[in-house]
Amino acid sequence: MSLPHAILTALLEKPSSGLELTRRFDRSIGYFWSATHQQIYRELGKLEEAGHIRALPSDRPARGQKKEYEVLPAGRAELTAWVGRTEDPKPIRDALLLRMRAAAVVGTEGLEAELRRHLALHEGQLAEYEDIEKRHFPPERDTVEDRLRHVVLRGGIDLERFWIEWVRAALRELAALPTTPR
Repeated sequence: MSLPHAILTALLEKPSSGLELTRRFDRSIGYFWSATHQQIYRELGKLEEAGHIRALPSDRPARGQKKEYEVLPAGRAELTAWVGRTEDPKPIRDALLLRMRAAAVVGTEGLEAELRRHLALHEGQLAEYEDIEKRHFPPERDTVEDRLRHVVLRGGIDLERFWIEWVRAALRELAALPTTPR
């Protein structure tokens, strides 16, 4: 149920068209809650039908014109209620962790290359997050909104650092294994 809440959050931050919303997802919310463009458009229709959002009136003809959406009071109430709900953390489902477990049974051929590829991906993502932090969160940006958004970004930074250290440890462990095939 989190995609509609991600959309409500984005629309409360700034009323947007579906296209603008998908672009914003690609640049921000999508870092921690991804959705395809089709999923976003489908969810916009559901949110509008539920009375949580509406298309803003336009002075131009609707045909071929992009709709810009805003959140209605019912949508804000739903998002407020959702923020206060409890939800258990989801277990980690990561194919790399499963590959490591499978390597214990079938051998490690190809595993080092995959670990190095993951290491590069996590290092790249960390660099991107740190760049966002430098550009968007200087010390003088101290509003409640900025502080909460920064906490989310810091979570992403910390997770990337965790994965980088974990992959490096896995590579060290792999290098220390005897070379006898299974």
